[in-house]
Amino acid sequence: MPDMLVKLYELPSLDPMMQVMEERNITIRLGIPPEKHVVLDWIREHFSEAWVSEADVAFAHKPSTIYLAIEQDTQRLVGFGCFESTCKGFFGPTGVHPDFRGRDIGKALLLACLHGLSNLGYAYGVIGGAGPVDFYKKSAGAIEIPDSSPGIYRGMLRQSTPQSM
Repeated sequence: MPDMLVKLYELPSLDPMMQVMEERNITIRLGIPPEKHVVLDWIREHFSEAWVSEADVAFAHKPSTIYLAIEQDTQRLVGFGCFESTCKGFFGPTGVHPDFRGRDIGKALLLACLHGLSNLGYAYGVIGGAGPVDFYKKSAGAIEIPDSSPGIYRGMLRQSTPQSM
């Protein structure tokens, strides 16, 4: 999966997307430390331990660099997006619960995080190891960075099953 580059100075306005989320009963907001354990457990259950580690770093920043998507009626976590977690200027990871996909929640989280990077003073943002390349192109005007796979993830340690001696 290639890395992608986004011109943060050409992002669409965030307000219209946040209005759509409100109309769809979804709140997008930064996570706060007292809910860290709930969010990390949710990411562990629905995604991966590696993403838990990245989200943990995002919670360590003040203010945090993790956006949460919360269903308003139930106060149920339905998605998350991180920035400035794995590397400076990087977006990701991000995930939306399967039951809530196709409702623009992923796009809202992406744009909130990219605006977060812009607010930190970056002109460009990097989407590391971009899975849905076409989604990022359409949603944020991202372009692929040539020869960027596996990029910073090259040689990353991964959890394996214990082997007998």
